[in-house]
Amino acid sequence: MRRNNVFIVFFLSLAILFSSVAKADEGMWIPMLIGKNYEQMKKQGFKLTPEDLYSINKASLKDAIVSFGGFCTGEIVSKNGLIFTNHHCGYDAIASNSTPQDNILDNGFWAKSFSEEKPIPGLFVNFLVRMQDVTAKVKAAVEGLPEDQKAAKIEEVGAQIAAEAVKGTKYDGFVRDFYKGNQYFLYIFEKFTDVRLVGTPPQSIGKYGGDTDNWVWPRHTGDFSVFRVYAGTDNKPAAYSASNKPYTPKKFLPVSIKGMKNGDFSMVYGFPGRTDRFLTSYGVKLATDKVSPTIVKLRDIRLKAWKEEMDKDVATRLKLSSKYAGIANYWKYFIGQTEQLKRLKIYEQKQKQEAEFAKWAASKPEYAQLPSQYQAAYAAYEPFAIERTYINEGFLATAWVRQLAGLVVAAKKGEKEFQEAKSKLAAALPEYEETYNDNADKKIFVSIHSAFYNDIPKSQHPKFYTTIAQDNWQGTPEETFKKYADYLWNNSELIRPEKLKAFLSRNITINDIAADPGYQYAVNLVPADFIKINMGSSVAEFETTKAKLDNLYLKALLEKNKDKVMYPDANSTMRITYGNVQNYSPKDGITYNIVTTIDGVMQKYVPGDSEFDLPQSFIDAYNTRNFGQYGQNGTLIVNFISNNDITGGNSGSPVINGNGELIGLAFDGNWEAMSGDIAFDKQYKRTICVDTRYVLWCIDVLGGAKNIIAELDIRRDIPKTTPKKAVKR
Repeated sequence: MRRNNVFIVFFLSLAILFSSVAKADEGMWIPMLIGKNYEQMKKQGFKLTPEDLYSINKASLKDAIVSFGGFCTGEIVSKNGLIFTNHHCGYDAIASNSTPQDNILDNGFWAKSFSEEKPIPGLFVNFLVRMQDVTAKVKAAVEGLPEDQKAAKIEEVGAQIAAEAVKGTKYDGFVRDFYKGNQYFLYIFEKFTDVRLVGTPPQSIGKYGGDTDNWVWPRHTGDFSVFRVYAGTDNKPAAYSASNKPYTPKKFLPVSIKGMKNGDFSMVYGFPGRTDRFLTSYGVKLATDKVSPTIVKLRDIRLKAWKEEMDKDVATRLKLSSKYAGIANYWKYFIGQTEQLKRLKIYEQKQKQEAEFAKWAASKPEYAQLPSQYQAAYAAYEPFAIERTYINEGFLATAWVRQLAGLVVAAKKGEKEFQEAKSKLAAALPEYEETYNDNADKKIFVSIHSAFYNDIPKSQHPKFYTTIAQDNWQGTPEETFKKYADYLWNNSELIRPEKLKAFLSRNITINDIAADPGYQYAVNLVPADFIKINMGSSVAEFETTKAKLDNLYLKALLEKNKDKVMYPDANSTMRITYGNVQNYSPKDGITYNIVTTIDGVMQKYVPGDSEFDLPQSFIDAYNTRNFGQYGQNGTLIVNFISNNDITGGNSGSPVINGNGELIGLAFDGNWEAMSGDIAFDKQYKRTICVDTRYVLWCIDVLGGAKNIIAELDIRRDIPKTTPKKAVKR
């Protein structure tokens, strides 16, 4: 459940706003304010106190939760700073430490001592220190400003507030908006940059089922990996050093292997990415009809080109596997999301809800024009939505354009900024070089530009693009852009890594780079708002209008629902979602159990298959029923489901029982509720989790990493079982 920094339209359901009380299993709640939900949590089985969840005066569960790399969540599970997170969250770190000679991605890896743990440059974890409502300060700073100046001022004021708050400390801080700019909170973090890989199962376990099973229940995936955070001798953040010590946390989670039953309390504590559940019906329709299908098409182009190269040899597969997995994850997501939004008739639901809102707002001058203003804004923008998606998901997704972005922007500011950006680009070059593939990158470039030519009306082609097509025309778009790609790759010093490295090593100036054909292409795209919409309006202007309307809409909804508890959209800040372990019925006559077992893993097993193969050690342990202390009723639980409300960024989040014990790691959602980012559906929405018993079995029995097991506070108390007879296969 990863997120990418491209333009993505999310969707919503406003049903939560029109019910008398928000359902307990719906909502991503702010930890500092969780006391509002406490009585409902207790009714469902929660046995701790609000202060056990969030406190700045004593150690609380928040101190055991980390933002992992800024894209996932992790949890501290030992007094030595051990971190559990998902396998797909650690995938890049695992793949980048793999070679054909030491292929830990395929073979797995378990450090048997601190000295064997692998440093991961660039990886970090953030601990939340505290949060604070700063709404009054931010709103006072923008009072009376024109709409087109507010966003920049809010960013400036937020940075000032954060800087003042962390002055004299080693903390980091930022300000986030809630309810579309109707509320603002300051977050103070402690950032640790010495994070090391401790262990990972083979990807045949960690990614079992591959793309076929992705977003699907029943699931049988061991989606976990193990890291450790290190600190200086004072237990404070420090740059990597062999002399650093494992971090001693304020709090770590005990790990339960007691198991669970249908209806048991479950809580997910983590850093969900972004939702937009207050988007109007216009946004839903635009996404399902135009934006999402275009994203799927453009990602399919990249995936096919990479797969062709990955199938050629192991070294290429290892280099491209992380990039491929990240794009594939949300390629399937957008397919499923569109399907479920239509099946659940979310657009029609939104229209009814907006009609009700219009009746309420009709007598209120401040809000009465909102429906018609939204309609007008989307009507003007809709013809250009596919073009914008092509720019963000296509042109700007080109690796060499994206990695040149800082240089292009700096060149427009001045020589000093250019030289600083040049140094940053040189430092980032090894990462670009690592995943560069000449054949695939050129093929993707040609395919995306050809598709743009065919899909976007000629009247909307940017001037630079029309010039390229005319100057290189070869009878078809494919041959035309192949000719242009050959010209760029052969004449630019900014695309192929070896030429770029040589170019950056020289004493170059802005004038030197301005003559490069690759720069001349990229400068038209970076920043993205250089491409104007052909109606006197830019994407930025649409976003300004929409931001103003969204702010007013949420203000109205907060007023309309002032007696109700409303949770804000996810925005990459720490949240709590609570509910229950719960089965569900996807269709008439079918009910899905809350758990899957190792027996189901073996039923899917296909020797040699890229998605359903298994290590021999796994098969041997299964056949001898060697489940150690982790088995139950003669088998081993692998995954389970709960009705918790999560989204991207929650990957790796701890699933915690009513006693505050770790019972699993959240890693996915289910196909029937792919609209969940979007429109929460109580009947179908489920969170798919890897069971802690399976995690520990993989570490202990398969990995033999007794040292890791010895670090954990394992809560046992499991019922006696009678093993089944061995099964020969």
